[in-house]
Amino acid sequence: MMRRSNGIDALRAAVTLLVVFHHTAITYGAIGGWYYKELPPSETPTGLLLIFFCTVNQAWFMGLFFLLAGYYTPASCEKRGIREFIRERLIRLGIPLLVYFLVLHPVTVAIAEIARGHSFLSTLEDAYRHRKFEPGPLWFAEALLIFTSVWLVVYVSICGAAKRDKQPFPSNLTFLVAPLLTGAAAFLLRLIWPVGVNVAFLQLGYFASYVVLFAAGCVAWKNRWLERIPESQSRLWLRIAYLAIPVFPVIAIYAAVTKVVAGPNEGGWNVLAALYAFWEPFVAWGTILGLLVYFERRFAILNLFWKRLTRRAYLIYIIHPPILVGVALIWRSVDAPALLKFFVTGAVGCGLCYLAAGLLLRLRIVERVV
Repeated sequence: MMRRSNGIDALRAAVTLLVVFHHTAITYGAIGGWYYKELPPSETPTGLLLIFFCTVNQAWFMGLFFLLAGYYTPASCEKRGIREFIRERLIRLGIPLLVYFLVLHPVTVAIAEIARGHSFLSTLEDAYRHRKFEPGPLWFAEALLIFTSVWLVVYVSICGAAKRDKQPFPSNLTFLVAPLLTGAAAFLLRLIWPVGVNVAFLQLGYFASYVVLFAAGCVAWKNRWLERIPESQSRLWLRIAYLAIPVFPVIAIYAAVTKVVAGPNEGGWNVLAALYAFWEPFVAWGTILGLLVYFERRFAILNLFWKRLTRRAYLIYIIHPPILVGVALIWRSVDAPALLKFFVTGAVGCGLCYLAAGLLLRLRIVERVV
């Protein structure tokens, strides 16, 4: 039976808080979909900084979640058996998805509509009357149910009885080929589904890296590769990520100012779309490797706060939208710099989510689900 890694759990929890700040950035001027936007995206220094923050996040942080989900999927199946594993996945992913779809999404929309002068109760009533339901950030659970179902079919039909010989950690050549193929797949996907286009609530334009990283996690678990990353490779790919990070934003800004390169970066037969598609996996690979090595070393033993945070992380992810929108609305009339509001709203939102998750986990029904 495979033990869980404290470092990986701590990383997952930390990135969950980053998700809260990511949505806070959209509230105050970054590009992206969110319930409440106090400021529109702009070309001001603050606006560009928040856009840069979210663009870099998007390149790797949800991919990391899929990698970690894939990493523990085979171990969980072997530990529980196929029937119990399916039941556990339906409970842990399906119930939160359903609750968010039917309850938390309408509630969050109703809170956000207060800023437009609409009644909370009338907005909520309208949502239920016209069945205005969406999974919000729980699209992740929807995608994981799909990925896990596909993995289970492959596992049962092909891999279940496969011999598990130990394999060496992937070479740098593998790490080079993987982002190149992933970038090519992303570029092709975005010809059909550009970034921002939803299919069944999923932005398929981002799914090339999600599929690759989930599959990589499933492959990595038997040799515990994520806990045994060679530091030399981590340093190399982290340097590559550092070098890559400014490339796309700088070229995108230059293209917007000079009009030298035309076409949307969200997708299409143009240079910016190709650059964006290939840029993301090179940022993701190095960032993820670097963080995994750092957290494995730094969080081998968790203190009380980190133990509590790791236990509450999934619930924080589920409940953060209504809390974050509520915090932003409370002081929307205060005239303060957007960057200050970003830091304060994000920090207060994280703190309240942490406290609320702790209280909710005292309920037996919640504790059994998440």
